Amino acid sequence: MMDDDAEIIAEFLVESHENLDQLDRDLVELEQHPGSRELLSSIFRTIHTIKGTSGFLALGRLEKLTHVGETLLSQLRDGQKTMTPPIAEALLRMVDTVRALLDVIERTGKDEDASVDVAPVAALIEALLAGEEQAADVPEVLLVPAAAVAEPDGVRHAGSNGVAVLERTEVADVPPVPPAPRAPEAQVAPEPEPQPVPAAEEPAAPAEVEEDPAERRTLVDASVRVDVDLLDNLVQLVGELVLTRNQLLQRTLVSEDVELIRAGQRLDLVASELQESVMKTRMQPIGQVWSKMPRMVRDLSHQLGREVELVMEGHETELDRSLLEALKGPLTHLVRNSMDHGIEKPDERLAAGKSRSGRLHLRAFHESGQVVVEITDDGKGINPDKIASVAIERGVVSREQIARMDTREIVNLIFRPGFSTASEVTNVSGRGVGMDVVRTNIERIGGSVDLQSEAGRGTTVRVRIPLTLAIIPALVVGENGERYAIPQANLVELVRLEADDRNLEFLDGAPVLRLRGRLLPLVSLSEALGGRRVDGEALSVVVLQSDDVRFGLCVSAVHDTQEIVVKPIGRQLKSLAMYAGATIMGDGRVSLILDVAGLAREQSIDATQTDATEVRATDDDRTQLLVLEVAGGRRAALPLAAVARLEEFDRDRVERSGAAEVVQYRGGLLPLVRLAPTIGLPDTSDSHDQMSVVVHERANRAVGIVIDRVLDVVEIAVSSSQVGSRPGVTGTAVVQDRVTDLVDIEAVVAWAGASA
Repeated sequence: MMDDDAEIIAEFLVESHENLDQLDRDLVELEQHPGSRELLSSIFRTIHTIKGTSGFLALGRLEKLTHVGETLLSQLRDGQKTMTPPIAEALLRMVDTVRALLDVIERTGKDEDASVDVAPVAALIEALLAGEEQAADVPEVLLVPAAAVAEPDGVRHAGSNGVAVLERTEVADVPPVPPAPRAPEAQVAPEPEPQPVPAAEEPAAPAEVEEDPAERRTLVDASVRVDVDLLDNLVQLVGELVLTRNQLLQRTLVSEDVELIRAGQRLDLVASELQESVMKTRMQPIGQVWSKMPRMVRDLSHQLGREVELVMEGHETELDRSLLEALKGPLTHLVRNSMDHGIEKPDERLAAGKSRSGRLHLRAFHESGQVVVEITDDGKGINPDKIASVAIERGVVSREQIARMDTREIVNLIFRPGFSTASEVTNVSGRGVGMDVVRTNIERIGGSVDLQSEAGRGTTVRVRIPLTLAIIPALVVGENGERYAIPQANLVELVRLEADDRNLEFLDGAPVLRLRGRLLPLVSLSEALGGRRVDGEALSVVVLQSDDVRFGLCVSAVHDTQEIVVKPIGRQLKSLAMYAGATIMGDGRVSLILDVAGLAREQSIDATQTDATEVRATDDDRTQLLVLEVAGGRRAALPLAAVARLEEFDRDRVERSGAAEVVQYRGGLLPLVRLAPTIGLPDTSDSHDQMSVVVHERANRAVGIVIDRVLDVVEIAVSSSQVGSRPGVTGTAVVQDRVTDLVDIEAVVAWAGASA
């Protein structure tokens, strides 16, 4: 919170200093044209703004001074008083005092420093308000260089900008300093004539070394306002420079001119630094979007009869201005959805054992070169059974597809066009044109959206977007003599397959790749472009991910990765969903940028199809198994498809929750179940220094299966026998010439649930 206050005060100081410079000019002009209502209104608005903000920031002395000045300006504006030299002098002194207070605030964060006394100036203005034109003299606030003055009575220490605050006072044997001529900027007070003073009180000599102006730079000097169009034009010019750099670097690869190569390397360095600096100028905090959220949440709370506590975290997270504009609509809709569909009414929450007030948490942070925005509520969550029934009723999916989908995939059906579970249409929701538009708009800017929900506990929507769209890293691939760019944010891995690779299979004539126990649908880029697939040749497979859809793109060549400048696609190609834009390569040729999400839709690949493909694969006669050692030498095997990952934990990390063993894992708790006693064998896992754990995940729930150690991964045609079948074991098989128990993973998971 202290950082937030400091940021607000910094913005206030920059704006107020700019306003005070304008005030100086307006007041001087007002002396020449005392009847100008336009000038009076402008001056009044400026002082009113400073007064209001200072009150909000608890700057009491500044608020008091500007309040009396505002009152005097109000009477001038309303014609109750006319501008006279004493009034003009009082207002100018007020402006000087406000400027001095701002310097104190910049230095200390408060306006309580006694170096600036606002009481005399306030008294002068109050005397003028009372009709006393000839007011008594008051100390005049002057600004003098800190290095040019000592610190006798009446002089305070320097501010952070190297300017000291001097109050004119009556000092014995020292004549008062004559008033400095006024100007819009702070003036340097002339030095007084030297007077004989006692040696003990002689002021120190001024510093011989002149201060560095950079050290005296204030917040006003550290910022400048730039037109947005100028910034956009600058970004375009940097983009062209990056293209020229790429072309030059490509030429240097085949050149023997040493000087040209050096110049190219220098240009590469300078262009990269310039690109990074220019991109930072377009970065803006996401707090600009969130600034409207408290009012919207408050209005919706009253409209819907909810009590909601809004928590916003990470509002300083920055992203490109164009992305910030595109994100406003989707974020607004997601917050409205959480208010309407997620958080319950107070009586419903009390009946469910919750607090009356719901909690809506907005969080933004950087992760892996992207910006992640989370909208979390502690409402009723999403009931997958209700989603499934509505989806079947409206023909979104079939019963067979629902039967093959896990909970997460069923919940994500709400992103399908026209899908809505609302019983009636309101002005908040229920028209079925919401979440699909949210996903489409986010994917349009190169992002993705994911939803996780637990019935009765709440929902989290996670949005991932790139930092900028102007220049992005991409993988360049080739097909039919042309080159295409794939955004690196969608890239998972590259796989090289020979023509006779056993992992390449066909289901219903469609090629699939068996990759680490999972079947991956394959798409031929040549076929997607209208050509034909060439069989019998080696394949380069680019594994791509878009939201919860993963597939392999078969290409004829993989070139390299490079930063590309995104150009908008021509209107003739806008109807083609598989293209996200275009770029100019180093040789001057134009290459199209592939839209991974659009390509998946064009080829009719979605999560349900992937899931169906994997279910079909279970009928294959060959199975991949993870072979384990348990009970000090006995062997067991798990289906490799049921293994999410392998972990090693120190034994001192194991804790207990009731009768269950748990370990803190990835921000949550991972329940542990020991495999040996589950399948009727003695547990010998404690004989090892570290605990080997097989992590199994299903339906957003993870279980850690404790074993002795992992032996191997095999792919065999399993010939199971009922000999040795028992709770936790479906049967036995001969694996690597050893009798091996085939573990019933469902029974193990059920055991973990019972022990928890």
